[in-house]
Amino acid sequence: MPTRKICIVTGTRADYGLLYWIMKEIELDDRLELQIIATGMHLSPEFGLTYKKIEEDGFKIDEKLEMLLSSDTPVGITKSVGLATIGFSDAFEKLKPDILVVLGDRYEILAAAQAAVIARIPIAHIHGGEATEGLIDEAIRHAVTKMSHIHFPAAEPYKNRIIQMGENPEKVYNFGAPGIENINRMQLLDRESFEKSIDFKLGKLSFLITYHPVTLHKEGPVKATQNLLTALREFKEARMIFTKPNSDTDGRIISKMIDEFALEYPDRVITVTSLGQLRYLSAIRYVDIVIGNSSSGLIEVPSFKKPTVNLGVRQQGRIKADSVIDATEEVDSIIEAINKALSNSFQSKLLNCISPYGSGDVSLNIKNTLKTIDLNHILEKKFVDG
Repeated sequence: MPTRKICIVTGTRADYGLLYWIMKEIELDDRLELQIIATGMHLSPEFGLTYKKIEEDGFKIDEKLEMLLSSDTPVGITKSVGLATIGFSDAFEKLKPDILVVLGDRYEILAAAQAAVIARIPIAHIHGGEATEGLIDEAIRHAVTKMSHIHFPAAEPYKNRIIQMGENPEKVYNFGAPGIENINRMQLLDRESFEKSIDFKLGKLSFLITYHPVTLHKEGPVKATQNLLTALREFKEARMIFTKPNSDTDGRIISKMIDEFALEYPDRVITVTSLGQLRYLSAIRYVDIVIGNSSSGLIEVPSFKKPTVNLGVRQQGRIKADSVIDATEEVDSIIEAINKALSNSFQSKLLNCISPYGSGDVSLNIKNTLKTIDLNHILEKKFVDG
């Protein structure tokens, strides 16, 4: 049997962390050939040139696809999508993959899917069927689902939603979320090693804050970010780790505001461009609360029995464990949610918290599916009526 070429697209530190074990499984299988296209934030000095981490992990990057303009305006990002689509068309012509694997809902993934559809390359999509009602990602994710041929949702309700969209139930596989598997397979840093790795000491009370733009909000992120920072000022003993936002619209505005906040409190606040998967998961283990609007607060954090204060509507529509406390982006609501998360009554409930995102061998199951699925006629999709 000829070797099947599986091409993985990664555009951010976050999706690479989720794809790592899938890439390892493919690389170790002598019936599969791993191809990697690194793009987006990976190639940007502003976001830490994180493609180097992929290479440090021992992977060979087949194509480094430049597409990110130095602009986070809607016009700049739209032009980046256009550049990415052109770049992916050339990359696919060169690599000729048998299957393209994409994860999530970012705009570089939309570009990859568009190019693959026209190049007649079957697409496998991870984390489809989810809802993030405050983001343009909502539309992008569902568009990629309809362009895809093989689906790996992270939970049963998401599997049902993909089927509801007319996709063939026989091509929709719920193996759980890759992020949960990462927690089980990675040897996380001990507290001292983690603190040394970021040159920052945690305290008796520590917060991890990851706040991204809400891309459907026309008013921009300034007021909401100001409210978050005002609320955090009330916790005068807390030591705080901020991770920088991604390259979405207005991300630079948030970055500038949290950098200025960190300068106010140099002894107890730090900002980090990219923690990477190992340090990020290690941080969750040692902080008291995760605050912000990242999907990790809903997917990975509950497995650590730690509370998440989930802000605003960015993750509205996603399945949430009992450890997640929703708050509006108003000062009083944020303060109230943090105090609730720290309360003895809420802390006692965390021991019984169960993640809705599975705990199985996600990467092995995905790899085996990619290896064995029949690709004959797979491009000839039919809408399956419910």
